[in-house]
Amino acid sequence: MDRLQAMQTFVRVAESGSFSAVAREANTTQSAVSKQVAALERVLGVKLLMRTTRSLALTDEGERYFEQVRRLVAEIAEAESTLVSGERKLTGWLRVAASVGFGRLKLMPLVQSFLADHPDVKIDMKLNDGFVDLVEQGIDVAVRIGELSDSNLIARRVGSARRLLVAHRSYIRNLAKGIKPPSHPNDLLQHNCIVYTGLASRNAWSFSAGPGSAEGVGTTHTIHVQGSLQTNSSEVVRHAICEGMGIGYSPEWLFESEIASGELQVLLPDWLVPSLPVHLVSPQGRHNSAKVKVFGDHVARHMR
Repeated sequence: MDRLQAMQTFVRVAESGSFSAVAREANTTQSAVSKQVAALERVLGVKLLMRTTRSLALTDEGERYFEQVRRLVAEIAEAESTLVSGERKLTGWLRVAASVGFGRLKLMPLVQSFLADHPDVKIDMKLNDGFVDLVEQGIDVAVRIGELSDSNLIARRVGSARRLLVAHRSYIRNLAKGIKPPSHPNDLLQHNCIVYTGLASRNAWSFSAGPGSAEGVGTTHTIHVQGSLQTNSSEVVRHAICEGMGIGYSPEWLFESEIASGELQVLLPDWLVPSLPVHLVSPQGRHNSAKVKVFGDHVARHMR
């Protein structure tokens, strides 16, 4: 039995609460993962996990062992990462998470160039617009857009996402008689707005007067917009806006090509919309990985 590998497997099983999840990460079978943990239990002479058909829980001995061995595994990984980083050679899997839209439009090109620079690295890219538990899913690094909530994750800010107010030209063309394109944030109350629910602000859209507006520079307005569609998916927002269903309040990167072609119009150009911070976040113990550091540098360099 490879004692270190068995310890690493046990830590991941305890973190994720699943043999099958760890098996998928390691590209092996659930039986092989279970056998590794069972072999470790035989060597230690104690039961680490209580298994039933529906649940998996640490025993008292397993809890104590987990707390000690998790730190040890993290320290070994950090030591190995330092050596690998010094040699400028990265190897093995890097598990990366992001939202669907950002992952497809912005992160994927960076993943492609990163893999070209580091051919011995493999990336497992998980895209999801919902909440992802990085520890449970075994994620090394994730992109988070928006203000971060307090957590035990280690965060590194790598840029900002500029937001714009946009609408498809067909939406503007088909406005009902008497309704004009908005010239002031308050005018949005007359319009159908596509609301993204993945941020805490939801339908509260904020604006700050710029130099070209009719109000004093810096004057702010927060409008609680309404519309026929709300969603937690950036891809659904993108589709709805591009189909002329309503007005969007979204990151510029989501519509770069459509804005450049004139298919989408930027509304209220004299009003500024708050940008969203972009962070890379990692669980404790993984942020010191050489792969995470070098990948973070790569993303930050291109985000700037």
